[in-house]
Amino acid sequence: MRPLLIPLIAGVCAELALALPYTPVGGLDTNSSSPVYQPLSDFDYQSLNLALYQELIELDLFHNGLAKFSVQDFEDAGLTAEDRYLIEFMADQEVGHATMVSNLLGPNNASKSCEYSYPFETVREFIEFNEMVTRFGESGTYGFLEHLNSRAAAQLLLQSITTEARQQMIFRQFEGIFPMPMWFVPAVTQSMQWTLMAPYIVSCPAENNRVQFQNFPALNITNNPNVTEMSGFAEPAITRNHSAFSAPGDTLYLSWESPGKSVGPNNSYITNTTAGSPQFVAWISQLNTTYTPLTNVSGNSGQTTQPGGEIYGNHTFSTYNGTLFVLVTDSDLPVTPANISLMNQHVVAGPALYQSG
Repeated sequence: MRPLLIPLIAGVCAELALALPYTPVGGLDTNSSSPVYQPLSDFDYQSLNLALYQELIELDLFHNGLAKFSVQDFEDAGLTAEDRYLIEFMADQEVGHATMVSNLLGPNNASKSCEYSYPFETVREFIEFNEMVTRFGESGTYGFLEHLNSRAAAQLLLQSITTEARQQMIFRQFEGIFPMPMWFVPAVTQSMQWTLMAPYIVSCPAENNRVQFQNFPALNITNNPNVTEMSGFAEPAITRNHSAFSAPGDTLYLSWESPGKSVGPNNSYITNTTAGSPQFVAWISQLNTTYTPLTNVSGNSGQTTQPGGEIYGNHTFSTYNGTLFVLVTDSDLPVTPANISLMNQHVVAGPALYQSG
């Protein structure tokens, strides 16, 4: 027997000896009587710190809209006292989520709430912005959750992010659009999540821990569908059947910033890219990352065409619907949800959220 096989066999025998009744051998931490609810690596710490920033902006955001707009403003948008109570309850959920993540990080390591700036002036814009923030928070967490060393911390974070997924669906119902226009929710990287979040953070307490992930240059889809201005979606609805807001073959017009811009808390973060020249547009949707050629490039602008296709073919369901993350890249590197962080070094700009359905 080769010596290298001995530790493997010994490990399997130990699992067999420790297996609980009716419990298959394998899995991670299935026999742990004392799970460790704290970061077990710098990756864990930095990811949880980012998650806390996400929970804190959502907590502030929900309260901000409730305070900013009058009862009449909400009523004019079709949102009743019961709907406003639901938004307040979602803010309370964020109190719980922020408390949980703070407890994982410890009292001396947990960041505090910041000062924020939001781009909405109407109730409908407020609801649309809530949907955007919750969906990049959800997808960003899915991107790192399975890579955490602390499986106990991952378990708690999973139980909070499933609530956030429901929040996003409710905001879509408040908009009067179809609540779940996808089979799978996509995963993105921490840097993609932080790139989308940071521009809305004005300043933070000096004792807050710095987010270590990359800020990519911002990407703008100049002809992105605007749900708040679409006719037929003026009233909230539990569900409303509708066609997608975009279709395969549609042209996207893109513009992006150069690296080196100050963003985020106290303008203390600088956008950066390690990519080469822009050549492709990446579409992160559901289980897929697909690339289309970037054409008509002129300076920091270009265009591309929305791809088509179905998740499993054979008339199953469109791959490109619902939550789409669009990025400009220098490569069409093949990635899956499990190794999507390999894309980071190839991102020229983005992501931008594309409202496809």
